[in-house]
Amino acid sequence: MSQLQAILKYQSADAKLYELEKVLGESEERKTYVKLQKFLKSAPERLDSLEVKAQALRAEADTLAARYAQVEATLGEFDNLEEMVKGGADISFYKKEAQKIFEQLKKIRADINVLTANIKATDEEYQKLKKQVISAQKQYEDAANKYKELKESKAAERAAIEKQLKTIGQDIPEEMLAKYQAKRKEKMFPIVGELNAGRCWFCGMEPPIAAQSRLGHGIECDNCHRVIYKED
Repeated sequence: MSQLQAILKYQSADAKLYELEKVLGESEERKTYVKLQKFLKSAPERLDSLEVKAQALRAEADTLAARYAQVEATLGEFDNLEEMVKGGADISFYKKEAQKIFEQLKKIRADINVLTANIKATDEEYQKLKKQVISAQKQYEDAANKYKELKESKAAERAAIEKQLKTIGQDIPEEMLAKYQAKRKEKMFPIVGELNAGRCWFCGMEPPIAAQSRLGHGIECDNCHRVIYKED
């Protein structure tokens, strides 16, 4: 058996393993399991982020509240306005100053209200996410068990295919098999294919003239990097 025939035989058996992996990979059991796994993995960071955000908003609200109290205290300067006017003070000046302070207080109060609303919204989002995490944790174990059961139901079939591949692989040079398996890990399949009308069966690229003399043993396509060959 030639090396090319051996690798084609290997690929034929590997096609069964590829289909089995596809069935497992596209199963609802795996989709549910992976979805919950990803959610639970990212949830702690999201919870921490929301907590940090809420703390920053509270700190900002406290700062504004202190500023509000400070500005409000300046209004005390106008308690003796009547006496100041009697003493010859310009009432229009103090009216303008009082109006400025009032506008400042109004703006600060509006900012505090906005921050308070943001704090509430952030807290609600945090509580909602916590409930989702608790629910996902309960579902995760069940999903993991169902996916495990599915894989176990295919274990004997997988083992038989892998045993067959190991036997066939003994007739393939180590370097050639290593290259095949490396491409297989890249989710590339099929990997070896016969030239079609002088072009790569996979991507349609025409092999270089200089390489065509080696097509009987198989060459790598410059475009898609699969192995192409031509029967003598």
